Amino acid sequence: MSRYRWIIPWLVILASSAALGRAAEPAAAGNQAAKLLVYVGTYTQGLSKGIYLTRLDLSRGTLEPAIVAAEVSNPSFLAAAPRGMFLYAVGELNEVGGKSSGAISALAIDPTDGKLTLLNQQSTQGAGTCHLAIDRNGKYVVVANYTGGSVSCLPIEADGRLGKVVCLVEHKGSSINHRRQEGAHAHGVYLDAANRFLVVPDLGLDKVMIYRFDDNAGMLTANDPAFVATAAGAGPRHFAFHPNGRYAYVINELNSTLTAMSYDAEHGVLRPLQTVSTLPPRFHGVNTCAEVQVHPSGKFVYGSNRGHDSIAIFSVDAATGRLRFVGHEPTRGKEPRNFAIDPSGRYLLAANQSSDNVVVFRIDAVTGRLRATGSTAHVSMPVCVTMLSLPR
Repeated sequence: MSRYRWIIPWLVILASSAALGRAAEPAAAGNQAAKLLVYVGTYTQGLSKGIYLTRLDLSRGTLEPAIVAAEVSNPSFLAAAPRGMFLYAVGELNEVGGKSSGAISALAIDPTDGKLTLLNQQSTQGAGTCHLAIDRNGKYVVVANYTGGSVSCLPIEADGRLGKVVCLVEHKGSSINHRRQEGAHAHGVYLDAANRFLVVPDLGLDKVMIYRFDDNAGMLTANDPAFVATAAGAGPRHFAFHPNGRYAYVINELNSTLTAMSYDAEHGVLRPLQTVSTLPPRFHGVNTCAEVQVHPSGKFVYGSNRGHDSIAIFSVDAATGRLRFVGHEPTRGKEPRNFAIDPSGRYLLAANQSSDNVVVFRIDAVTGRLRATGSTAHVSMPVCVTMLSLPR
């Protein structure tokens, strides 16, 4: 038995969907003195050494100086297990062991200081691994392979280690942007709340693919319908379910738009409702979108602009799921790749990849607008922000 198994009952993963809902309630104010662990995934071509760790003070909205938590190559996206002290990181690589593939690493979290120990690493059997999700039972990791245009599923063993790929599905096709959409580019993986369907935005196909997920065997099969199409040249990149399970939002990288969709959780069907621009009308520079997040309250949707270097803010019509533009907030840095909202819904942390900083913003609970707290953590080439808490 792994020496980490004894701590499994103690971990409270605040980033899980259930905790998000609970933490958004007023009772969360009782934990204002608490600090969240903040793990930052990076690209390691420059000064970065791997995964970094800082802490967010929930009472003041400040970050501690970041330290190296684990040295891993290109750990661009991270996800914490819903049970047990484990963190998983993609390795955004094009070759592993002489073969065309990305990687995924399993890491144990030290309950005393949050530092990470590498347990093992597995090939994803698809190059350019860029995103991951863990099923709600903590049995499987699903990953998107951008360069390979595929999705793979790996089992999680009882001690947190990863097994070899048990399922690999490959996308085929292209779209109208010959430079960016010459082939399939799976860009994200998102399991619904029931653990029944997997949604995969494919930037290269202008499609959001939908799979049935077998959480007993880790197998993926095409749903009927197998996808929902976006506008030609849109380049769907990332995706977020609304907390009520009836709506979802897709951010389109190439044409800088957000698409609101309805979601039929019984049949795994997405239907477009509305598409809005993430940019101001008079902006004429180069821009690509990156991340989309729904506030834990379900009242707001946020999307990141790289070029305009801002977070676009929208309110959500509770009756229809449609979006209304609220405003833009500069991210105090360049190329905001990913951002995360803390489970209480009070803070948004933006990772500015090209200016090497993670910036804290306070969220107005009534309007959804953002205000910088003045706190910044310096991390080389930050890509992803993941938050969780340790037991006291």
